[in-house]
Amino acid sequence: MNLAHLLFSASKSFPDHPAVSIGDRPIYDFASYGGLAAHLAAAMNELWSLRPGDRVALAMTNNAEYLAVLFAIWRAGLVAVPVNAKLHPREIAFIASDCEARLCIASPDLAGPLATTLAPASRLLVLHDSDWRRSLACEPGAIAELHPTDPAWIFYTSGTTGRPKGAVLSHRNLLAMAISYLADVDRLTPRDSFFHLAAQSHAVGLFGLSHIAKATHQVLTPSGGFDPGELAALLDHHESASFFLPPTGLRRLLRDAAFANARIERVRTILLGAAPVYSADLRSGYERFGARLWNGYGQGESPCTITAMSKELLEEAIASGDEARMVSVGISRSGVEVDIFDEEDRPLRSGEVGEVVVRGDTVMSGYWNLPTESNAALRSGWLHTGDLGAIDQRGYLTLLDRTKDLIISGGSNIYPREVEEALLGDPDLAEVAVIGVPDPEWGESVMAVLVANPGAVLDLARLERLCLDRIARFKRPKHWRIVDQLPKNSAGKVLKRELRKRFEGDRPRSDR
Repeated sequence: MNLAHLLFSASKSFPDHPAVSIGDRPIYDFASYGGLAAHLAAAMNELWSLRPGDRVALAMTNNAEYLAVLFAIWRAGLVAVPVNAKLHPREIAFIASDCEARLCIASPDLAGPLATTLAPASRLLVLHDSDWRRSLACEPGAIAELHPTDPAWIFYTSGTTGRPKGAVLSHRNLLAMAISYLADVDRLTPRDSFFHLAAQSHAVGLFGLSHIAKATHQVLTPSGGFDPGELAALLDHHESASFFLPPTGLRRLLRDAAFANARIERVRTILLGAAPVYSADLRSGYERFGARLWNGYGQGESPCTITAMSKELLEEAIASGDEARMVSVGISRSGVEVDIFDEEDRPLRSGEVGEVVVRGDTVMSGYWNLPTESNAALRSGWLHTGDLGAIDQRGYLTLLDRTKDLIISGGSNIYPREVEEALLGDPDLAEVAVIGVPDPEWGESVMAVLVANPGAVLDLARLERLCLDRIARFKRPKHWRIVDQLPKNSAGKVLKRELRKRFEGDRPRSDR
């Protein structure tokens, strides 16, 4: 089993179909895209002397060649290590060193700093340079024969708990993920398109495997990132479009004038994920887009595939006003088991809060070179996600928070998401992150870190009244901070660890 067959089957069956465009400009058809990957795979073996199982780090901003590079790595029997392009060069170098990458493929904008920070063991290949052009002259060989459990992708966590860990994902893991998309999200055809609006090193690249398998059209923005105006322009040229957005991206679309007249009828599916989607955003999104929203829950250790609210389930929950279902992350994905365990790894009853655990073919084999951490995460045969949640009698999972984000004040558990949901009822509030801060009397107290909508002035008294109207008094924020923006990783997830660190020395004061 080798994932490389997904691209090469598509290139054989649909050679003339467009594979990749930037904006409205075609770059590759499937014949040339498959050929690009085949030549690069040969070069990795011949020019770079890489052998099956060797790691190849990818330090690239979004580009037309990204997925072809992934498939070339797999065709050559190697292991891909896509890296967040927003990391500091020293952080990228650490990941390349940690996984003992023998080659690092970089986009030109990142190549200069990496040339001086990578360890000598990691040679550097730069997109479109002379070595790249020389690689394309190598004669393609056969697709490497691999075992389903052989590593395909090492997904490094964002490091929110300190040193990043590399989740080792096998060919079986990623094939199960790709098939689950086709079972649970959409039945794709070559007439569909997939817009790459977020980082290809994360969810977009992973979702892209399902789209490549069905020969859909991969479309990048001219800027290489997410801009509502560019997205509107893409919809003028491409139909049946799906794209991934974090909740912050959905909010931008809903309020950006450049997207106001976009051709919504050409949107097939908006894949939401990476962070909690609040009920107010879902309602607004449904009013604007109709039954095109899909909300999924996954993590690097079980990529993109734990539970989901399908478009149909989400439409039903919103239309019926079922708030609990609306804010849940849905039911188990195909081929995945989900449960809730207590601190002793005992299953809990419906509605009881505990740690979300998962097992199935999408779950990683472990963390790269970290046996102790791997055994802890995979104990009892289940992936322990570190997320707190509860499952109702119909199997709907509601996430509360990461275990490390739980606030314990005066012996009472406070889940930040409950407080955030209450606060987001304020029309002047764009974003909020609720964290626990040290309190000499209560152990921890609640702090709300707020971002106002452009031009708005937040009324803290009104925000406090919202809390008192919607949640228990002891859960309301004791401290308020207004900031210009919240720190986020490349997937759009708020980094609460950074907020706690930022306000750790800021002795909390009662603002009201």
